[in-house]
Amino acid sequence: MSLSFGGVSKSWHSPTCRERPRPSPNWPLVNRPTLAKVPLTGLSLFLPMSMNQKPTRRAFLKTSGVALAAPYVITSSALGNADRPPASDRIVVAGIGIGNMGRGDQNAFLNRKDVQYVALCDVREDFRDNSKAGVDKHYGNSDCKVYNDFRELLARTDIDAVHIATPDHWHAIMTIEACRNGKDVYCQKPETLTLREGPLMVAAARRYGRVVSGGSQRVLGDYRKMVDPAWAGEYGKIKSINVNVGPMPQLCNLPKEEMAEKIDWDLWLGPAPWAPYNSKRCSGSFSINGSSWRSFSDYSGGGMTDWGAHHFGGALFICDVMELQPEEVTYHGDQGAPYLSLRYPNGLIVYHNRPNTGNLAIEGTPNEPVPPKPVPGYKGDGIYGDFIQCVKTREKPFRDIERAANTAVVAHLGNMAYQLRRSLKWDAAKQEFPGDETANRLVDRARREPWQL
Repeated sequence: MSLSFGGVSKSWHSPTCRERPRPSPNWPLVNRPTLAKVPLTGLSLFLPMSMNQKPTRRAFLKTSGVALAAPYVITSSALGNADRPPASDRIVVAGIGIGNMGRGDQNAFLNRKDVQYVALCDVREDFRDNSKAGVDKHYGNSDCKVYNDFRELLARTDIDAVHIATPDHWHAIMTIEACRNGKDVYCQKPETLTLREGPLMVAAARRYGRVVSGGSQRVLGDYRKMVDPAWAGEYGKIKSINVNVGPMPQLCNLPKEEMAEKIDWDLWLGPAPWAPYNSKRCSGSFSINGSSWRSFSDYSGGGMTDWGAHHFGGALFICDVMELQPEEVTYHGDQGAPYLSLRYPNGLIVYHNRPNTGNLAIEGTPNEPVPPKPVPGYKGDGIYGDFIQCVKTREKPFRDIERAANTAVVAHLGNMAYQLRRSLKWDAAKQEFPGDETANRLVDRARREPWQL
């Protein structure tokens, strides 16, 4: 059966998406029916009106009479030209988390003619300063604003969309807050850190009418050569596919180091357990061998989720089960290295690290061809263009958050089966392990105050 997170299931729905006040270290961020000016560390921030209200040109003219009384020069860049749309037709974008992937995402949006990049946020001062310099150089001005706290950026009413490339333990909180503040979201993979976060992110996107895209460009870009014959029916009915990816996350027991960089350490940790600063603990390196946050369970699902977002995402696309979740995980640990098989409602088996089996090896029925079907793709140029185009049209992007969350579920279930060293049954409709108290404790995790979902 196809699972939709659009409705409200009492078994997992959180008050986070019910428009209730909740604690904040500085000021509340939700449910402002009117425009208010709130002081925060010396700054005056305009907080958003209702989620669906957008300033109109007429309202702007009414409130800008004083400014219009003075000489006013309309620049050619504002009016647009053959190479660049006018300012009124550009999507206003900002970034949260400008490290390795964040800088790549920023450059992708910055170089689009239909985007105006106006602000960025990072808890590292050097990242903020260097990134701002790049944006300002691109536009030939000094207009890009920088923030240490993402809530200040999200409070701006002039921003249409944000891209998020923080460590994984921040993705759900930031995405949900962005939706509540009327922003569309491009969130880097893996989109979730726990099973519970996916449904909450989907519910926020649907409730507030936001476009939320996951960030794995490889799902379509790298695996299209296998998707095309599969969707053309050349493999027949696909019985199984294997994904080789890893490793699992590990505990982080790195010792305290002297802080050699200017970083808001408490805000970097955010909802994760408090831990002393160590440069490897917070390194944005793509390594998953213990020298970056991607390796550690407090912040990531290890290689299982980091690369699994790509490989599992490709496998689910090939087999056309992106809208589904597994119903059972079987742990095979009797002989040799353990491996998994995840069974889908339609009978498909997705193996993980099956012995003597290549990555994305398909077991099909080529002598029993099935009817071909059209292959879905991007609505714009590449994954970034797909997102921007959907911001304009309000369509769902190729890596819609529900598909992205379904992919992450496979990796999370795998990590849990390896951790518990046993098989699991998963009820996708109720988002729980039926009658399995131990496994249900791993559906989510505790978060430091005030960062709750």
